[in-house]
Amino acid sequence: MTLLIRVVKQVQRKSFQCHLLYRFSSDNAALRKGHECKWLCGSSQEILSAVREQVDVRQNFISEEEENALFKEVEPGLRKKRYEFDHWDHAIHGYKETERLQWGVECESILRRVRAVAFPEGSPLLGPIHVLDLDKEGYIKPHIDSVKFCGSTIAGLSLLSDSIMRLVPENNSADWVDLLLSRRSLYILRDDARFKFTHEILKDEDSFFSGQKVPRHRRISVICRNLPV
Repeated sequence: MTLLIRVVKQVQRKSFQCHLLYRFSSDNAALRKGHECKWLCGSSQEILSAVREQVDVRQNFISEEEENALFKEVEPGLRKKRYEFDHWDHAIHGYKETERLQWGVECESILRRVRAVAFPEGSPLLGPIHVLDLDKEGYIKPHIDSVKFCGSTIAGLSLLSDSIMRLVPENNSADWVDLLLSRRSLYILRDDARFKFTHEILKDEDSFFSGQKVPRHRRISVICRNLPV
């Protein structure tokens, strides 16, 4: 019976996505050539237009070799920790986390590229880099980051696994935007997308994009933030 209920829910979920799915379109150069935005979908064109200038995903931002370099730096420290299933503000389930201030030459070069793409030149940045290790069974619940701890922009590299980030406007839970965070991609959230939308990383069982299953495995994110104003 449990298996039957799970199958029914998955069918309903796929049906919901197929009926409400919208891909973003605009008159920018890439889309004038007929290319769709492969990493962004949502419940309506209106909600996609509302966030389009405040979200970005750069697919294949780092190479496989660069991913390995980052993983080798963070894994020894993460290996010493246990996955936690009771985050202090109940926002994350099944995670390890740490912060790193010092990085090797190759990794520091990668992080400089992230900062150059995500933040205005001269923007004051939060010094330590946040590293979040999400178990295959883990997930991040809908939440809005506190303005006390970080500023208007967050940029994260996704290691080891694809995943789906969902944004939901705080004042209308019926609308939603999904970002496909492919392995080795860089995502950037700015301004209203940070503070007027909740964001979450979906559970493996809920991880669908454009009606297609996106399997979730262990995922490590390496996250840069700027300082609060």
